[in-house]
Amino acid sequence: MTKQKGSLAILAVCVGGIYAAFISWSLLQEKINTKPYGSDNQVFRAPLVINLVQNVLACMVGTVYLSYKNGRKNPFIIGHFVLISITQSIASPVGYESLKHVDYLAFLLAKSCKLLPVMFIHIVVYQKKFPLYKYVVALLVTAGVITFTMSGRSGKLKDSTHDGQMLLGMAQLVCSMLLDGFTNSTQDQVFANNKGLVTGASLMAGLNLISFAVTGLYTCLFTNQLAYASDFVATHPSVLNDIMLFGLCGGLGQVFIFMTLESFDSLVLVTVTVTRKMFSMLLSVVLFGHYLGYGQWLGVVMVFGGIGLEAWLKVQSKKVEKKE
Repeated sequence: MTKQKGSLAILAVCVGGIYAAFISWSLLQEKINTKPYGSDNQVFRAPLVINLVQNVLACMVGTVYLSYKNGRKNPFIIGHFVLISITQSIASPVGYESLKHVDYLAFLLAKSCKLLPVMFIHIVVYQKKFPLYKYVVALLVTAGVITFTMSGRSGKLKDSTHDGQMLLGMAQLVCSMLLDGFTNSTQDQVFANNKGLVTGASLMAGLNLISFAVTGLYTCLFTNQLAYASDFVATHPSVLNDIMLFGLCGGLGQVFIFMTLESFDSLVLVTVTVTRKMFSMLLSVVLFGHYLGYGQWLGVVMVFGGIGLEAWLKVQSKKVEKKE
């Protein structure tokens, strides 16, 4: 019972940390990428520089976290670290590239289905089996988020921005989802196969260091974003504060992300991150009086019903194990 309470306490801390850090992170992300700075109303257009700053700050936070956890380096899994960093770095740009060819709604729906590619990669690549209720919960949560998203944008379905190459856009979305699934499932394998050698802290520090090197090399060789960012900050210094806070929130949030991966698994993590968006929207309803339609409330019930069902089934299975 004590162990169960301990794990629930760790999960509560992880969920609270992820929500607090990444709700702030998402607000800053929107501000940096959409809010005009200065009297000349210029918008900052150097996303790779933003990623580099976040990598640096996350690596610094991860190093502090690593020293606190007394993590040990494992030279035999450097290949996994590099592989995860590459798939992690490619997934996001490929997903955003798809927006040139598909509606934003399709993009949101794909992001709502993260549980499915994670389970798919676990099953196909790593031959992992899940109990039946895991499949039911994954489908219920995914269906709930899709219902919530579609109901929320039902009046905007005509705002199409695709260029007629929908098949290409859908292929890019599927590729992005599979890369995300591969990233999360491979992180699970790293923890499972290297118990005692790899911690969430060491994975966080290592992945951000490699991502910084890969992204930095590409930025320097193939773009002029560093020069652009330097000029922009010189004329609009307030953007630097926002970028630094953005990177710090991302770094702190990653501590709780990798703590969740180490203590639980990627399915738990993806469930938390997928539902974070819904919590953000529910919070905006409370704070700003926004309206939710019946379809959106149905989506909320489906998501939290699925999460509640999983928690109840876990408790029941533990009771059966104790009796045996």
